[in-house]
Amino acid sequence: MSYTLHRGDALTALADIPDNSVDAVITDPPYNSGGRTSGERTGRSARAKYTSGDAEHDLANFPGENRDQRSYDFWLTLLLTESYRATAESGAALVFTDWRQLPTTTDALQAAGWTWRGIASWHKPVSRPQKGRLKQSCEYIVWGTKGPVDPDRNPVYLPGLYTASQPRKGRVHITQKPVEVMQELVQICPPGGTVLDPFTGSGTTGVAALREGRKFIGVELSEHYADIAEQRLQRALTQEDFELAGPEE
Repeated sequence: MSYTLHRGDALTALADIPDNSVDAVITDPPYNSGGRTSGERTGRSARAKYTSGDAEHDLANFPGENRDQRSYDFWLTLLLTESYRATAESGAALVFTDWRQLPTTTDALQAAGWTWRGIASWHKPVSRPQKGRLKQSCEYIVWGTKGPVDPDRNPVYLPGLYTASQPRKGRVHITQKPVEVMQELVQICPPGGTVLDPFTGSGTTGVAALREGRKFIGVELSEHYADIAEQRLQRALTQEDFELAGPEE
């Protein structure tokens, strides 16, 4: 399997990807969330939003986290429209989001042309309790297809609920997803097909794609995280990725 990693803005990079050339879009965009008010969402860094004060790591910030609700909706629609153009008929889009941006993400997916097919959940068993409130222990995966589902194109049976904690040992990104979850999700792409991630971050989607026998195209704006993704993707080609942590205790 092979990969291509573009460095720069996702909208600019996506414009150079040919029509109907990828089989699945699986991505974790900046949520532009993390607050009850516009000021809380737009006035803090990604690290301030998503990292608790007692965190045992000092991971780098990432850009693109300070849009208000209307601009986030418009921007995400543009990204998913370009991704739609680049995806083959019956290809799928899987887009991570949190509870605050769930309605906006479903709107953007449909406005971009995708047929909305449902929502899966990523359950984080070791999430912070909140006194007097329901625990916010899930993030969500909004998914859809370009046109009809073709079950014969890729006859897989995938779950709608994924349970895994964020990596602790070897964690390299603030919002890093568990590679074991991503390895299940990339199976929505036919074997030997191409997975596109316009927000590559530290490269977990790409690592999962390569491990599962798929090709990968990624885009990352941060030079810091692009360097990390490049290292991880190279190691994935030889199955020597960073050591992954088990469930938190």
